[in-house]
Amino acid sequence: MQFDTKIAVVIRTNLEAWQKLNVASFLAGGIAAAFPECIGDNYQDGSGTSYLSLIGQPILIYGADRAALSRALERALARDVKPALYTEDMFRTTHDAANREVVKAVVRADLNLVGLAVRAERKVVDKIMDGLKFHT
Repeated sequence: MQFDTKIAVVIRTNLEAWQKLNVASFLAGGIAAAFPECIGDNYQDGSGTSYLSLIGQPILIYGADRAALSRALERALARDVKPALYTEDMFRTTHDAANREVVKAVVRADLNLVGLAVRAERKVVDKIMDGLKFHT
């Protein structure tokens, strides 16, 4: 199935495995919260057990260094795409309010980005992610 929109997540490549998974999870949650229309229906197995809904379209996962993450952020904002973001400082917090505080304490140019997620029209996402490779 071809979707009109695309979801892309960019994760800094030099993180520990647990950090990458943590960042990807938080960013996917940000997309789901901002775009409830991308959530599919609940699942049910053959025994009748119900399960939670998932995001109903593929999520492309890219890898990048800090500079490429900053470039993707600027490209998104220049195209009026509001991204979800995760900064290195957020690893040292223990709750959502503290996460917002550490982001607010830093001007955009100095954000130590470790992850970014966007959902937009396919061609717009392609321009934001131009030059990035899929995460390995």
